[in-house]
Amino acid sequence: MTRTCALLLALSLHAPAAPPRELLQRYCIDCHDAEVTKGGVDLEALLGDDIVKHASTWEAAVKQLSARHMPPIGKKRPDEAGYDQLITALTKELDAQPPKAIAGPAFRRLTRTEYQNAVRDLLAVEFDAKAAFPTDEISHGFDNITVGDLPPALLDRYISAAQKIARQAVGTSTQPEITAIRVRPDITQEYHVPGLPLGTRGGVLVKHVFAQSGDYEVQVRLQRDRNEQVEGMRGQHQLQILLNREVKSEFTVQPAKDKNYEMIDARLKARFHVASGQHELGVTFLPNGSPVLERLRQPYKSSYNLHRHPRLNPAVYQVTITGPLEAEGAGDTPSRRLIFGASKTDPEAILRPILRRAWRREISDADLERVLPFVRDTKTLESGIESALAAILVSREFLFRTEQKAEEAALASKLAFFLWSSLPDDELLSLRPLNLEAQARRMLRDPRAKALVTNFADQWLYMRNLDAITPDARLFPDFDHNLRESLRTETSLLFADVIENDRSVLDLLRTDRTWLDERLAAHYGIPHIHGSRFREVKLDPQSQRGGLLRQGSILTVTSYATRTSPVIRGHWILKNLLATEPPPPPPDVPALDGVISESLPIRERLAKHREMAACASCHNLMDPVGFALENYDAIGRWRAQADARGGFADGSEFEGVSGIEAALIKRPVPFVTALTEKLMTYALGRGLEANDMPAVRKIVSRAKANGWKFSEIIVGIVTSPAFAGDGGKRMGAEE
Repeated sequence: MTRTCALLLALSLHAPAAPPRELLQRYCIDCHDAEVTKGGVDLEALLGDDIVKHASTWEAAVKQLSARHMPPIGKKRPDEAGYDQLITALTKELDAQPPKAIAGPAFRRLTRTEYQNAVRDLLAVEFDAKAAFPTDEISHGFDNITVGDLPPALLDRYISAAQKIARQAVGTSTQPEITAIRVRPDITQEYHVPGLPLGTRGGVLVKHVFAQSGDYEVQVRLQRDRNEQVEGMRGQHQLQILLNREVKSEFTVQPAKDKNYEMIDARLKARFHVASGQHELGVTFLPNGSPVLERLRQPYKSSYNLHRHPRLNPAVYQVTITGPLEAEGAGDTPSRRLIFGASKTDPEAILRPILRRAWRREISDADLERVLPFVRDTKTLESGIESALAAILVSREFLFRTEQKAEEAALASKLAFFLWSSLPDDELLSLRPLNLEAQARRMLRDPRAKALVTNFADQWLYMRNLDAITPDARLFPDFDHNLRESLRTETSLLFADVIENDRSVLDLLRTDRTWLDERLAAHYGIPHIHGSRFREVKLDPQSQRGGLLRQGSILTVTSYATRTSPVIRGHWILKNLLATEPPPPPPDVPALDGVISESLPIRERLAKHREMAACASCHNLMDPVGFALENYDAIGRWRAQADARGGFADGSEFEGVSGIEAALIKRPVPFVTALTEKLMTYALGRGLEANDMPAVRKIVSRAKANGWKFSEIIVGIVTSPAFAGDGGKRMGAEE
């Protein structure tokens, strides 16, 4: 923290627009003269250096000053006008330097999300890449940064996936295939499942690609307990198998008199005709009364565990699809229409547009000659096209992105993977020149921009961590996967609303609306919300819900399994909403548990923790911020009787979530800067450097002038020199 003061003094001694010397003398010189070099800074060694040579240090200083982290609490500190004076003088010098090109990765492999979306848009095949490929490594908060290699084991998976996708797209396979879909064991199946007909309960809805028209066999297996007995088997139940909401078979499920539970599943088998293409296969039960098991005067919403909250009715464990049996041919499917068009029979006419979309550039005759042999070496056109498609899907041009050049095709690909996490469409590939601003605005209106929610926001806000969060079942017995998904959906719909309606990004912090289904409304204690459908709800001014910091998803991923954590929550806010992440703890810092009595209240325990010198510098920043959310428990429920006094490093104090929201909105630049940095990191596929920060400040200034609209941040990023690679001179960039 003292390092910045020293640097500011050095700046004042040689910069034309330096901050007033009197301020630096008052706040910095005592710790950073030639005799005292706190923070390891020797002023005399810095006086003759150009500011630009130390840009990374100066940018770190700007960030810490903007967050009011320095000078530290307890030392003399400038007032707000003094801070603004120092920051303005420093950024004026930094922003005056011409932008320098920073090379991104030479090439990078598609992430599994990008691969899945690319296959969907290229061949109209819904492929589950999460099940097929391992998790991509995270760097700088995102999984599209360090995907540069292709290990042999992963290549084998790509080959298998390509063959399966090509087979589904063309529909050439006539051999029966077996696909098993299992339902998570922690899903409560006592209520309506979205997508299934109203009046049904539980079960599962599966989107499945039927490669050929013909008969298919569907086998259902019910959930078992640890004794291998069917759970919830009380009385008689009606089970239905549906295809696109049409009932194909119905079964009566009842207890086995001889306790032969395998025979119950053996009868749950149906065979029926299915046309080729993707269909929705549903398995569900008809309502059969409303048994209630009471706990703590209220019925649990979760019923999936034999001992803590047993199932009240049978539930689906697995659905197995076998077929085609007696295949009739591929028929007319979206994939075949996309591939073969209007009765195409010329292999070149079929493959050229597919190659163009897959490789994201114009295709030469030499390119075609790389894949045409796959067609020539087969007996039929369809089997040849299938082989060629499989080859395209494992080609380096498809699997890897090379976007360093500023040419239109490379920029079109870069823009598409930023906003859609997928391939560029025909309009992007055809436009010459490419107007980045106009295309970005068009693409934000496209449904594929939802990838900014499911890919960017999920990683930025830690939504992907929800799957790994399992609150203690003894303390939180009503938490199940249904609630987990409802929490995720609320946050996703808020972010999607900001994108689709081009709202101010400050709506992410504070809003008078949210999105609820019955499950989440019950969790929050909000009445009169019924059914599985999410709907927008106008909130009362006194409501404890709304922005990100009030949402159960954020509050859950920033808690322990047994309790809240002001430290984790404070760190999350500083890192993700203010981009001022504290440094990692020293390696010799003892854990809180075992050193300080667990009988103390959490505020007192953390206060004693901060008495340790090695801990204080970081925890003085994190803990007070996290305490502002103490009115919410570890799964986001409101608890009025909690000590929620908090504060920032600038000495400001606030009470509860409304207080911290007001503090963030009062000075919105740090939050918008943090969001811009996250979006820019995600867009560029690399960590930001000091030379990127002038562009970030320009983007934030643009957003401020336009009501903090989300689209202005996006347009600012795509027209920046770092993204466009041409000094910002391309059409659509700011002059």
